[in-house]
Amino acid sequence: MSTPFVIAVDGPAAAGKGTLARRLARELGLPYLDTGLLYRATGRRALDMGADPADPVAAEAAARALVPADFERPDLRGPAADAAASKVAAIPGVRAALLEFQRGFGARHGAVLDGRDIGTVVFPDARLKLFVTASPEVRAQRRHAELLAKGPAPSLDQVARDMADRDARDANRGVAPLRPAEDAKLLDTSELDAETVFQIALSWAVAAQKAT
Repeated sequence: MSTPFVIAVDGPAAAGKGTLARRLARELGLPYLDTGLLYRATGRRALDMGADPADPVAAEAAARALVPADFERPDLRGPAADAAASKVAAIPGVRAALLEFQRGFGARHGAVLDGRDIGTVVFPDARLKLFVTASPEVRAQRRHAELLAKGPAPSLDQVARDMADRDARDANRGVAPLRPAEDAKLLDTSELDAETVFQIALSWAVAAQKAT
């Protein structure tokens, strides 16, 4: 029985990993999971409970109470959701509660998963690991434009500060910090358009498939 073909796509917010992962999944006929939604939905559930997302007891309870409808909420994007997701993601009990779901998703038929610890923790044996990044300035501009497209948005400076705070939390947390896996292929999208990024990643994915 062959090992499912899993592609791990990690990186910071607004680097382009979600767009890339979704397109790779479509092209290769693989299921796709945005694992960030799990943490965003957990953070939102904690807020709905009137709890601090950084409270381990409340956050773990929120993670274990997730239902599919939570992933369809319209309020899973934006600064508040970003901050809540980053706080719950630093809690070991939350990560443990969500780990089995992520592994089960990828183990069934293979998958493309994007997040922050897919290649280092969730699927350390993934056949292709990508770490997608971009400069802080470019990422802030992308996120600001994304928020503006949805309506009133914080200033670019505020978006940049919020992203810098989240980057620091994600990189310095004690459990599953944001970092490239040792064998990940680095892809800096700062000066690349989406099509170029996709073609580079697709060539790596095809090569990884052929090598197995």
